[in-house]
Amino acid sequence: MATTPSTIIDKLWDAHAIVTREDGDTLLWVDRHFVHEGSHHGFGQLEARGARMARPDLTFGVADHYVATRPNAVQSPEVLAMVAKLDRNTSTHGVTSFGAGNPRQGIAHVVAPEQGLTLPGLLIVCGDSHTSTHGALGAYAFGIGASEVAHVLMTQTIWQSRPKRMRITIDGMLGGGVSAKDLALALIARLGTGYAQGYAIEYAGSVVRDLTIEARLTLCNLSIELGSRLGLVAPDEVTFAYLRGRAFAPAGADFDAAVEDWRRLASDSGASFDHEVSIDGSAVAPFVTWGTSPEHAGPIDGRVPDPANAGDANRAESWRDAIDYMKLRPGMAFTDIRVDRVFIGSCTNSRIEDLRAAAVVLAGRKAIVPGLVSPGSSTVKRQAEAEGLDRIFAQAGLEWAGSGCSMCVGMNGDEASSGERLASTTNRNFKGRQGKGSMTHLVSPAMAAASAITGHLADPRPLLAGRVV
Repeated sequence: MATTPSTIIDKLWDAHAIVTREDGDTLLWVDRHFVHEGSHHGFGQLEARGARMARPDLTFGVADHYVATRPNAVQSPEVLAMVAKLDRNTSTHGVTSFGAGNPRQGIAHVVAPEQGLTLPGLLIVCGDSHTSTHGALGAYAFGIGASEVAHVLMTQTIWQSRPKRMRITIDGMLGGGVSAKDLALALIARLGTGYAQGYAIEYAGSVVRDLTIEARLTLCNLSIELGSRLGLVAPDEVTFAYLRGRAFAPAGADFDAAVEDWRRLASDSGASFDHEVSIDGSAVAPFVTWGTSPEHAGPIDGRVPDPANAGDANRAESWRDAIDYMKLRPGMAFTDIRVDRVFIGSCTNSRIEDLRAAAVVLAGRKAIVPGLVSPGSSTVKRQAEAEGLDRIFAQAGLEWAGSGCSMCVGMNGDEASSGERLASTTNRNFKGRQGKGSMTHLVSPAMAAASAITGHLADPRPLLAGRVV
């Protein structure tokens, strides 16, 4: 009997659907639930009801948002209590946890893929919007709120409305010095932060297939900034090679059998999407944000836009407000914007490939502004140190820190001062995101390194000339 071609989005949804209500919402089974310090609200609801966790074996704790990343960090009693509360909650309920001091501790969206907890075909949730990161491995992954965390803890299920399906096809070839971060910022700048609201995104095309898993993780991480709850890439040989031998991944014959199942997840030929977008990856340059939204971005050789050219009154007002907050002026070249500090880290850009990209630019050079480098996990930290990357950062004048969310959102005490301007590899440049009154320019690791060396936003490509990337 003939079957209708199906997208990977529909295949994953249908595989996890339990029941659909009259209002259209569907109860979905959850394969992995990651909890961090902020998940204490869900555990509190669990305890208030005298309930027990449905499947503690499918929940994993990670200390990331509040954990200290520097030995000299000054943390308030409230912050320290948040880290301790995660340990207490996971211990009480028998949940495997990578807490502070654990050799596998790090950012949830870095730790889970590298440990093999993120697998193709799984439905994954976490009380963090950038859970979309895990879609890079062919998982259906999205962030949830506090009440939803409690529901998952008690039932291992979650109610969701079925999303529409969008495919973003990126063909061509990325140029030298252009990264997945640049590609994601270019997409957001072109399409806007609300473009994919109500959609799940599949990324496809030759550029996506050529990306490493770590680069795909960066791309999928920023799906939320397009307005989507999730973005994913169909698993392929690159995926399978990455997962083989990971601690929590299947092993031996079980792995081979899993690969055969994972191959079938790819969207069928002729599958219908609700919306299609095509991008020429060859035309993407290194990108940087200039304003207070990820869509306020342009190629590094560009200029701060003039609100008079916005073409829309609301957009013009948004641009004026952003330019005023960022203390810039229309027409100013991006490369004329001085920076006070750089930050390399976050769930967007803190993996070993990100650190290598920054180190290639920094090797043998001196930064003229201070900076902090926070690897995404303790595992990444050890690998970077084994490769000597920590020495490159230190010799350049940047501080080598421990693993965690660190300065991305500043919950752990790593904050920029009011009035400081940062070149940052994080995912959001909202007002005061990295410290009250601070100003953030989102960049790739290579551009962050180039900005540290020059003291202003800088194209990394000239600094990469003659170096092996």
